[in-house]
Amino acid sequence: MSTDEKFENAKDKVSGQAKEGFGKATGDKETETEGQAQQGKAEAKDKLQDARDSVKGAAEGMFGDKDKRA
Repeated sequence: MSTDEKFENAKDKVSGQAKEGFGKATGDKETETEGQAQQGKAEAKDKLQDARDSVKGAAEGMFGDKDKRA
């Protein structure tokens, strides 16, 4: 996972936490739910990227890294 992707996901998580907290503090269930959804989306992106990295690593292990052979 690139540093940019990690940063964006972390930013989404923190933003979602803030939104959820604000919703709880003000009694706004819609904002609270939006914050929770934003956090869930960031988590899903993290897991998807981790899975991609795992598959890529496995493929490189089996077939070698084409970029390193050149």
